[in-house]
Amino acid sequence: MAEQKEDACVGWRVRAIRGAITVPENTKEAIAEAVTELLDELEARNSIDPEEIVSVTFSVTRDLDAIFPAAIARKRPHWENVPLLDVQQMHVEGALERCIRLLIHINLPVEHRAIVHPYLRQAKTLRPDLVLTQSARL
Repeated sequence: MAEQKEDACVGWRVRAIRGAITVPENTKEAIAEAVTELLDELEARNSIDPEEIVSVTFSVTRDLDAIFPAAIARKRPHWENVPLLDVQQMHVEGALERCIRLLIHINLPVEHRAIVHPYLRQAKTLRPDLVLTQSARL
């Protein structure tokens, strides 16, 4: 029995995917649109199966409080059982405003190499190195 369990775990590992997006205004509609865009891009570029997600943490800047991003994510098909958490991003004077960040831990096959970390809208300025790398892959 232990051998079967060990064999089932071989070939998989937990990976992390980061991403971020900015929101034009602090409204439920604007936040919902941004979260949907970010998760659509994440799923499309990484072939994510929600059943393989270990957890998702959303952080938002202190100027976004109209709705929880997790509440939007929970409405997605097959996301109802994904563990989701919302937290407030630490405030740093002069940092990017109205920004939603995410960190996903997911089980992926060991041979799954390419991970795309989506940084959208003004959040592209947070990780220009990733934006350029990902553009080169297209």
